Amino acid sequence: MSKFLDLLIPAHCASCGAPGAPCCATCRTVWGSLSEITRAPTIGLVPVYALARYADEARRLILAYKERGRRDLAPSLGEALAEALPHLPAPEAGPCLVPVPSRRSASRVRGGPHVQRMAEECAKVLASKGNPATVAPALKLEAGVRDAARLTRAERAVNLDGRIRLVQEACPARVILLDDVITTGATAAACTRLLDISGIQVSAVVALAAAG
Repeated sequence: MSKFLDLLIPAHCASCGAPGAPCCATCRTVWGSLSEITRAPTIGLVPVYALARYADEARRLILAYKERGRRDLAPSLGEALAEALPHLPAPEAGPCLVPVPSRRSASRVRGGPHVQRMAEECAKVLASKGNPATVAPALKLEAGVRDAARLTRAERAVNLDGRIRLVQEACPARVILLDDVITTGATAAACTRLLDISGIQVSAVVALAAAG
């Protein structure tokens, strides 16, 4: 069915508009090697890495995926993460990937939890390369969490305080936390602390892009 739809509505790059694929080969090069980034809430807590700056092609691709219905980008974004994870300073065999949760209202608009979808595509690519991975949607945001787009770092911390819940306790002792964009680091820190007090160590946070 998807191939038939491609004939009727040919895919085009969500960044530059070039025909042929949801993300063309040129725009895909925006996802570079992992770069460690520093954010105050995560210092001394967990190492944080991103594949790109949240600008230009990276920003257009992420916004298209999250806000403009381009769910066909999930395989490409998942593949970019899968290619990066083996280059972590301490890569793990058979990693367990925990997606950062989204607000329920945002998930409804986006056709489901978009980071989880990206994590599942990442796990598929890792498995195809002989490194089977699991995805554990272990975290959930409670009602009352506001859209963080225009909040300061302090406001983001207050926004999340007590509003992240562990919903899947059957997790390995070590996991990798995945996100789309790291901004202030407040969300990554809050998720990491909750997992830590639950006996689950976050070995690294990996995001597609870092803002700021």
